[in-house]
Amino acid sequence: MKYRGNAGGRETELVIEREGLRIGREFLDYADVSELRPVNHRVFIDTASGNRIEISMLGFSYDGFWKELTDCYGNRSIEALFIDEEQQMLCEGEYDIQGAKGRANIALYPDSICILPPNRHAVRIPLCFTRELTPDEYSFRIVMESGATYTIGKMGYDTKPFIERATRAAAAVKSARAQALGQTALAEPFTEKGLFRTGDTGNCWNAAVNGSVCALEFFTGEDTATYLYRFSESGETFLANLREATEAMGIHREIIYLPDDQIAAKPLYRMAVDRSEAVRYLRARSDGRLIHSANHATRLREYLDL
Repeated sequence: MKYRGNAGGRETELVIEREGLRIGREFLDYADVSELRPVNHRVFIDTASGNRIEISMLGFSYDGFWKELTDCYGNRSIEALFIDEEQQMLCEGEYDIQGAKGRANIALYPDSICILPPNRHAVRIPLCFTRELTPDEYSFRIVMESGATYTIGKMGYDTKPFIERATRAAAAVKSARAQALGQTALAEPFTEKGLFRTGDTGNCWNAAVNGSVCALEFFTGEDTATYLYRFSESGETFLANLREATEAMGIHREIIYLPDDQIAAKPLYRMAVDRSEAVRYLRARSDGRLIHSANHATRLREYLDL
């Protein structure tokens, strides 16, 4: 929708689009937005480059502008989190996610909880990797297998039903995932196996960890390389983050191996990497790729020191 307002000290047309905000002739991609803040009928937009844009003089259009802008920003974050499942419940509440806290839309999906604040801290929490789900009267504490902790709550009358539905969803997706993994093959020399998303049983991965190195193989029908990683943490810590990263990316494996300059050229991928700590963790430990060739098996065993 089109609005009129003041931006950068001058009156201009403002057009909210699916992928960003058009300010006059300039286009601000949501991937470049760090935070949206409403202050006294003005909207402040902090950008990834450190700039701040002030939008004012919206008049009676202010409420509509703010709602549409934050809705589109949130929807783009959902795209960047690669969420295709049908939303089961949407509430507004408080969140605390590893140093960031505030109020946000909180959505429940069959396999995840999604926190959608008007800033870059949107996050998708995969229920299949939850280790602890601890409810109390006003909040819900979630601890992941990797050790990451999230707290959501104060959703009014929606708090209790949201917690109950999320707890049931976690049990259901863990059961479904265990059943699917039981039917997934494990090829030599790999020792670990996994799925991307629980509902997508046609694609899977195998991994081999030996000492401080890991080889990751995707079985998606387009297998062209084995992805290599080197880490200094325990194998258990690495594997927990590997499972979360591969689940976060779904079938979009490019986000774990494309170099930074190519990620930067793809706004949706930039948002995806920015919103997944596990993906950033895995990217930071990349040690190259082994392209499939006639001597691939030999080179793989050499890398793994087998």
